[in-house]
Amino acid sequence: MPQSISTLLINAPKHKVWEVITKPELVKQWQYGSTLQTDWEAGSRIKFSTEWQGKHFEQWGVVLEVKPNELARYSLFAPGPGLEDKPENYFIMSYVLMEKNGKTMLEIIQDDNRPHAVEEEAQGEDSPILQALKRLAESN
Repeated sequence: MPQSISTLLINAPKHKVWEVITKPELVKQWQYGSTLQTDWEAGSRIKFSTEWQGKHFEQWGVVLEVKPNELARYSLFAPGPGLEDKPENYFIMSYVLMEKNGKTMLEIIQDDNRPHAVEEEAQGEDSPILQALKRLAESN
């Protein structure tokens, strides 16, 4: 299964990074203006929606596992041409937080078992979306 892992060292405690990746008002600030809807309970629905270049986009799935300040894992379906909303067309996103010398090491893992999925290069601090996440966590 193709897997992409991005790692980011953030100069903030885990609880602040956790807030940035789980609170809808903060997610909107770093994830392309996306509106996040979920209660972060395992088994609950999760949905991201946004407007981009005049078009409405949505992705949805199920919260799989939550350990506050440590792990958020959910499945996600990203509609596309020819893709049906069925289990084999979902991918798994995991946010893993680890304390490292007073800072937070954040690993973002995408496990993608969809047909034609390819392993993407890891992103780091050069990614605009990860830079925004880091700035937000370090400023709060």
